[in-house]
Amino acid sequence: MGDRVGWGIVGYGWVAREYMAPGIRAAGHRLVAICDPGEASRRAAEDEGARAYPDLVGFLADSEIEAVYVATPNHLHREAVVALAKAGKAVLCEKPMAAHLADADAMAEAVRGSGIFYGTAFDQRHHPGHRAMRAAIEAGRIGTVTAVRIVYACWLDRAWTSIAGQDNWRIDPVQAGGGALMDLAPHGLDLVDFLTGEPIAEIAALTQVRAQDYAVDDGALLIGRTGSGVLASLHVAYNCPDALPRRRLEVTGTAGMLTAIDTMGQVAGGSLTVTDGRTGRSEAIAFDAKASPFEEQVRAFGSALRRPEERAAYSAERDLHTMRLIARAYAGARNTDGP
Repeated sequence: MGDRVGWGIVGYGWVAREYMAPGIRAAGHRLVAICDPGEASRRAAEDEGARAYPDLVGFLADSEIEAVYVATPNHLHREAVVALAKAGKAVLCEKPMAAHLADADAMAEAVRGSGIFYGTAFDQRHHPGHRAMRAAIEAGRIGTVTAVRIVYACWLDRAWTSIAGQDNWRIDPVQAGGGALMDLAPHGLDLVDFLTGEPIAEIAALTQVRAQDYAVDDGALLIGRTGSGVLASLHVAYNCPDALPRRRLEVTGTAGMLTAIDTMGQVAGGSLTVTDGRTGRSEAIAFDAKASPFEEQVRAFGSALRRPEERAAYSAERDLHTMRLIARAYAGARNTDGP
């Protein structure tokens, strides 16, 4: 069997079709089946050689499915994860864990009760550039880390539809649970933990509805601090034109700075430099610019599925903490919106 894992996907939409399914194939794994109520989605999966189920009943009974990627709208994560946990399937669930904190709590409880192997799909942990960043930090190249600054933005208007022709559920407060903050900030919050080795402990946020005509936030600024005192700032947005510079990750330390440009996102590539704090000189840090974070995520999850000693890199409790940070950020933002 080796590391060739048989995957299932629940919710065969844009990200699943364009990034996860290709990532499964690129990693040398196999897409066995998908579960989606949409006839067009099922047909697309069957055209690619996968079985297609309209609901979870038949999908859960498919014995060839070893690991399941959950990519439904956020408000449906809980139902899928709880059912998969009862069935004993390994689960990689898209971020955020859920549309609401109560659902994320129930998911974590289901994972604890079943003992399944669970991970939240923080694919940015697996971008080769971000791994190179963490290695440079651990090697002491920038000294003591003092701050992490992230800009992760895009343009997402009401009229946007996916290549699969699906509605833009990310701007629906019921299905998504929030807007740009809910969708984009979890990656940044998790990256702070990944890069510094500790989670954000304190958080505050301001949100905006500035350029888009929908009910969720189209931009947000978040500030946070880890237990040891690393400061973090995140600017996330659905109101930044895609032609502008909009994906930047900086880690500053007492001896230098790491800067990643265009690494955040679903695709491979980008650049990474280190700037010496004494001389001001910058040099590029090489990394695999051809491997996408989705491909690397599939490879890492599959390896941990086969080798339980690697599962310490995954934690439902850590991911639940990130979900709590999102909830606290939204609660604080609402408290500052006015009288």
